[in-house]
Amino acid sequence: MSFFGLLAVIVALVLLFDTIELMRRSVGSEVLDFSTVFSMALLKLPHTAQATLPFVAMLAMMFVLFRLSRSHELVVIRSAGISVWQFLAPPLILTAIFGLLNLAIVDPLAASMYDSYQRMDDNLIRGQDATLDVGENGLWLRETAGGVATVVYAASIHQGEDVLQLSKVSIFQTDNKESLSRRIEAAGGRLVDGAFDLDKVWDILPGKSSTFYETYKLPTSITMSKVQDSFASPETMSFWEIPQFIRFSEESGFSALPHRLYWYSQLASPWLLCAMVLIAAAFNLTGSVRLAGWTGRGIAALGVGFLLYFFSRFLYALGLSSTLPVLLAAWAPAAVAGMLGLAYLFHREDG
Repeated sequence: MSFFGLLAVIVALVLLFDTIELMRRSVGSEVLDFSTVFSMALLKLPHTAQATLPFVAMLAMMFVLFRLSRSHELVVIRSAGISVWQFLAPPLILTAIFGLLNLAIVDPLAASMYDSYQRMDDNLIRGQDATLDVGENGLWLRETAGGVATVVYAASIHQGEDVLQLSKVSIFQTDNKESLSRRIEAAGGRLVDGAFDLDKVWDILPGKSSTFYETYKLPTSITMSKVQDSFASPETMSFWEIPQFIRFSEESGFSALPHRLYWYSQLASPWLLCAMVLIAAAFNLTGSVRLAGWTGRGIAALGVGFLLYFFSRFLYALGLSSTLPVLLAAWAPAAVAGMLGLAYLFHREDG
């Protein structure tokens, strides 16, 4: 009850601030009204709420211990000979279950909603004219220039040293009335700076004979850096989809470091929740009912919690820069927090 009650309060605050921030960013837009902005904030909410779960677990445990201490139940429990490990086993098991359910069920839903939010953000707020999607289904590109929309599809891609190799390329162009005005079919090609360099090309125009070219160049605003940035961010992918995407990225010659690091950090998230419960217990497992003492302990626990959060973000950044191994960057926050809580509780309970 404490966990879900605190989660509801924090989620409401997150929704409020996200809505205000989106309203600020959409000032001057003629296509965005309050209902659209609010729907965007709702789509972003599950992803943001997941980041607050470690703090929710710690605050919930602190609140439980405070209530048990104020009603003297904690003193009775300890005087009955129940060890701290027996006392903490139920909340630790329950927290681990929450973490695993979040990973298996909530995360796929949150990733799908966050992906929808990012698409709306790109189209409605950022106003991007070109959209690019790279995945196991190949490359899809849509860009608009001078009222002409161009859609490019490549069945498979592979990154070379300085170019992106494409195979089985299809290009469709539409006019201002969104009617198909041109179609290009190519056996393969390359993405070079400012153009698609295509091989064995058939240029098909409605009502006219098809024309064959050995080579053909199609101008584009897409660059190699944009292709690399266009890979779906790990936050928009389900926990279950990321391993398959990592295999595809590595087979295509792209780096899968961000997705691998994110996947390992997600895998460590249930244990991080349990570690935050141990931190809360280490600071607040006391029979004292004096409010001043509880206030000091609570502030200290929150301070340690925020330090662990910044520590985890720092290690995550080091992992993204390949300064630290991926496993170390992902698992170190949960391991350090868990060992700190266990060390204090072993010292307090077992001397």
